[in-house]
Amino acid sequence: MAGIPDAARDDKRASTGIGGLDRILGGGLPQGHLFLVEGEPGSGKTTMGLQFLLAGAAAGEPTMYVTLSESMFELRKVASSHHFSLDAISVFEYTPKEDSLRAEDQYSAFHPSEVEFTDITKSILDNIERVKPVRVVFDSLSEIRLLARDSLRYRRQILALKHFFGNRCCTVMLLDDGSAENRSNDLQSIAHGVISLERSHRDYGAERRRLRIAKLRGSTFHQGYHDYTIETGGVTVYPRLVAGSAREGEPVGEINSEIRELDLLFGGGLIRGTSTLILGPSGCGKSTLSMSYATAAARRGENVACFIFDETRGSAIRRSRELGMDPEPLLANGTLSIEQVDPSELSPGQFACRISDLVEQHHTKLVVIDSLNGLINAMPGEAVLTIQMHELLTYLNQRGLVTIMVMAQAGLLGFVREPVDLSYLADNVLVLRYFETNGSVRKAVSVLKKRAGDHERTVREFSIQEGRIRVGEPLASFNGVLAGAASASAPPMQLMRTGDDSA
Repeated sequence: MAGIPDAARDDKRASTGIGGLDRILGGGLPQGHLFLVEGEPGSGKTTMGLQFLLAGAAAGEPTMYVTLSESMFELRKVASSHHFSLDAISVFEYTPKEDSLRAEDQYSAFHPSEVEFTDITKSILDNIERVKPVRVVFDSLSEIRLLARDSLRYRRQILALKHFFGNRCCTVMLLDDGSAENRSNDLQSIAHGVISLERSHRDYGAERRRLRIAKLRGSTFHQGYHDYTIETGGVTVYPRLVAGSAREGEPVGEINSEIRELDLLFGGGLIRGTSTLILGPSGCGKSTLSMSYATAAARRGENVACFIFDETRGSAIRRSRELGMDPEPLLANGTLSIEQVDPSELSPGQFACRISDLVEQHHTKLVVIDSLNGLINAMPGEAVLTIQMHELLTYLNQRGLVTIMVMAQAGLLGFVREPVDLSYLADNVLVLRYFETNGSVRKAVSVLKKRAGDHERTVREFSIQEGRIRVGEPLASFNGVLAGAASASAPPMQLMRTGDDSA
């Protein structure tokens, strides 16, 4: 088959069978080239190779899997675990025969590579000529590297394979586990593109997997690290969120909580395209406040997504129902979704992609993250958390969403502190505090920051009484409320009637 110019090949893309990876690559792998997928054992190379071939088979292309290190039985077992069928894929298995274990069949005059290397190369090329595949996966290169004996012969063999497949406009994926000692970057320089897979282990919870495109000649791609998972059904890649790709028109309007005094604190409500951080110590009512906004928006017919880290979904539903914000009808009609997130299993990229999917596919208008403390536990470090939250909030703001984030602070009265200072990222900051007066502990609420527009600068009493949220009049007769120890600055004002508070 005559060779096809590189420029013509690069116009066409071969889907990898992994939607997120195709997005990172700008549509897939440029056809007719040789690509390297490298990663330690268990990083998902075989699964990724099978998905690549299955995508080709689904498009009616002849495909071939060349396995040099795994038996056909092992390969079918991997495919079966993901419910893959290998019926449409030609599998070439090259493994040493049992006869080679006998003493009389051991090589003596020649090194094994002198015989086996030539034999394996001829067998592979004969099968390629017979099947004439459009896509080929080699698993793995470590066998060829060992048989080649030295780096020069190994490099020449890979160059010969590249030329052989290039003349046939065949897209090739080479899998390399990096197990060889004294590895060099020769193979990376030969390959048209390189996909690097990494695994990291945490002290607790599931291990993290991420990939990056180390190289892709003549093509633009989404740079940096991208999280991925291996589950039943194959590899799923979560492209890193880029806020700049989500620019839209200026959002218009605002949402309210349907609690008049609370909306007055924000000067009327939360403006669309902004983020709000609700700060306060444990048990002061932060989750209840965020749910009041969520249920109010859902009752108006807007799609709302709540992600809860610190309590069960059933507990959140039950608490909201007892406070007169029954979410069950809203969950039933689809305007409200409540997802319980396990931070020990969460991938930060997976979480960001889940939110972006809700925005893109379900036109979500309000997102609640309760709480950031749980999200912090899922993040690899404070510096990375700040960057990722900046990208996420910018993305949501540019799409016109209202984002409400809850963060629990350490301490109850007096000095309280948050685990990470994210207040500068939020457009609005609402603070809840306990304060002591007249021998009892009360609650106060105040808005400290609102970037877009004016807001009320008073401190109001806050309570949850008789099954509903109550926000009282400004505490004009007290000083030091937000510091936790109120003192009268004028004749004592009438506080709200004490009831059975519940946070």
